[in-house]
Amino acid sequence: MMKLYHTEWCPECEEVRQKLAQQGITYEDETVPDVRPFRKSVYEASGQYYVPVLVDGETVLTETADIIQYLDSYSRDTSESGATTTPPPRPAEERNE
Repeated sequence: MMKLYHTEWCPECEEVRQKLAQQGITYEDETVPDVRPFRKSVYEASGQYYVPVLVDGETVLTETADIIQYLDSYSRDTSESGATTTPPPRPAEERNE
């Protein structure tokens, strides 16, 4: 299951949450502290303190545009039954780590 790290006030985080809702994608939601150094779970997941961060298995995305693009690909990979499948993970060198 995907996990989204975000704050309540972040406009980019809201954009990602809206995209997840629009695509009907189930995900785990973690609201993190407003103060960056206190975002230990974000750092453990992504190696940095900024949000939004989307984790899907081995895929870790830290840029809003990359997350939206990933979610667009995720929703396009559907079977005739309507079940959503996961796109292949991006190689580590393509991620912002």
